[in-house]
Amino acid sequence: MIKRYLITDPSFYTSNPAEVVQKLLHVKAKYQPDYICLRDKQTSAYTSLAKMVAKASLQDERTKLYLHTDFKLAYDLGCDGVHLPSNALHVIENAKALGLEVIVSTHALKEIEEAEKRGADAITFSPIFATPNKGEPLGLEKLKEINDRIRVKCFALGGIINADQVKACEEVGVYGFASIRFFLD
Repeated sequence: MIKRYLITDPSFYTSNPAEVVQKLLHVKAKYQPDYICLRDKQTSAYTSLAKMVAKASLQDERTKLYLHTDFKLAYDLGCDGVHLPSNALHVIENAKALGLEVIVSTHALKEIEEAEKRGADAITFSPIFATPNKGEPLGLEKLKEINDRIRVKCFALGGIINADQVKACEEVGVYGFASIRFFLD
């Protein structure tokens, strides 16, 4: 069974801690994601938002909770891991030294190889399908080519909004898929 990775976005979840928690609890019950990443690049209060989300019983034996970028905060709050952008490959070892799992956003084989070398547990590879403001989609063929060449777990990301796209990614053989919009009502 392909792993499900929910990534939040303030456009859909807001930056209000109580609303984010309420929406995440609903989404967790409905879609049962294996991973949740709290991603909010807009709020100036990410720490307090992360604290509320970390206390919300989202993380359990079924669901791993990741913070975006801030590995020290992820460690301090007892999260399972951190999701790093591709420009933060140099901090993978620091996060791993704290015992965190690390997922890295990647868009090219060179980034994936660097992430693997530095000890990342998984990568997202994107965009697979058309996604607003993310450039030309790489497609399923490229996803398969990359997935077949790498050792690290691969999550397909980008424009995955329905069950047919999830099935297509699963047929490629990736570890999982990551999405913001798939998990919305």
